[in-house]
Amino acid sequence: MAEFLNAIAAFPTVVFTAALVVVIGFWLLVLLGAADHDGFDADVDTDALSLGGVPVSVSASLLMALSWFFSVTGSVLLARTGWPDGLLHLLGAVLLFASLFGSWRLTRALVLPLAKLFPDEPGPSRHDFVGLTCTIRTGRVDAEFGQAEVAARDGSTAVVQVRQNDGARLELGGTGLLYAYDDAGDFFWVAPFHEALDPRG
Repeated sequence: MAEFLNAIAAFPTVVFTAALVVVIGFWLLVLLGAADHDGFDADVDTDALSLGGVPVSVSASLLMALSWFFSVTGSVLLARTGWPDGLLHLLGAVLLFASLFGSWRLTRALVLPLAKLFPDEPGPSRHDFVGLTCTIRTGRVDAEFGQAEVAARDGSTAVVQVRQNDGARLELGGTGLLYAYDDAGDFFWVAPFHEALDPRG
């Protein structure tokens, strides 16, 4: 036990021990709901290190934990050699960089399968339908009632609540344009749409 404690408190492992304490503290805050696991994603670009595809906190945590493990193991082995202190200090510096490099290689390998659990694309949102045309599926659409079917850009369809408060008439089977979404009411504002007025036509 004393050998282990000496290893984690001595150079170079003490550098990773301090970082590991920060990592553990961060994940405790995440568990308590005081922090978000992906809160650093907008500030750090891990793609340059080939560690992209997962939240920065995940890749950084893996990197620090593995660096600490490699450094502890190397420090214990070096301490058992009985070599002079000057040589051990020199090899300790080498171990510091070797631990970082080895953990980076292993973290990069682990991140690849983990990336499948963290898709890059954000989940679908009702706001994605704004600007799309729809087909009216009710006999009337007014400020209180109405439904329409809309096709998303990926080809899927959905029936959504629609409302309009002007005098234009929307009938069953007619085409409308979803031009805004009301978060509070959970419905879309719709207006009549004529293909002849479509600038894409």
